[in-house]
Amino acid sequence: MAGFPLGGPMRAGNANIVHLGSTPGPPHRAQRTLQYSQIANTIKRMILKPQDVFICLKLVALGRQSWTYQQLAGALHMSASEVNGGVRRAIRARLVVPGSGGANPRPNLIALHEFLIHGVKYAFPPDRGSLTRGLPTSYAAPPLDAEVQPFEDLPPVWPHPQGPLRGYAFSPLYRSVAQAALDDPALYALLALVDAIRDERSRATNQAARELAARLVPAGST
Repeated sequence: MAGFPLGGPMRAGNANIVHLGSTPGPPHRAQRTLQYSQIANTIKRMILKPQDVFICLKLVALGRQSWTYQQLAGALHMSASEVNGGVRRAIRARLVVPGSGGANPRPNLIALHEFLIHGVKYAFPPDRGSLTRGLPTSYAAPPLDAEVQPFEDLPPVWPHPQGPLRGYAFSPLYRSVAQAALDDPALYALLALVDAIRDERSRATNQAARELAARLVPAGST
């Protein structure tokens, strides 16, 4: 089944659905939320897995650096076949643009930004678990920890034996997220910002959206 473009309008059955990031007219917020939820869940069923978002964020963190699938797999602590499959699905979802002339695929920054702001919390909501040691995420991790006051007794953490804090377990996009984040501060920041958006209890959603825009949206494109 072919993927659909995130950057254009779509039709589900007989109902029009606005594209992510558009400015709707008459529909109220509840209807917009339903539309975004429908889009995100359609993406989830048809194409994306949560680790594909993880891979996309690593491509953002790499910037213009060249890479091989083996190198990317090592950096993400995944198999090369998993990375290859994730990139292919992201291309189908138009979150990644195929490389031309032997160049690496690269993230479609505007489409990825739209999906992360409006869709990821519906497609891949987190699970909360019991008290554990781990690596802080969401508002408790950089860059938000410097501007958001804690609003819970315990911070959200990705379970990891080398984690510096004890908090409640917050399910990452993929099991190797914590290790990959320890290896790459830029990736860590992106993952933590996305978790602040995934978490419906978070009070840092607006700050996270602004920080993500600063990292993803090319200058002059908004």
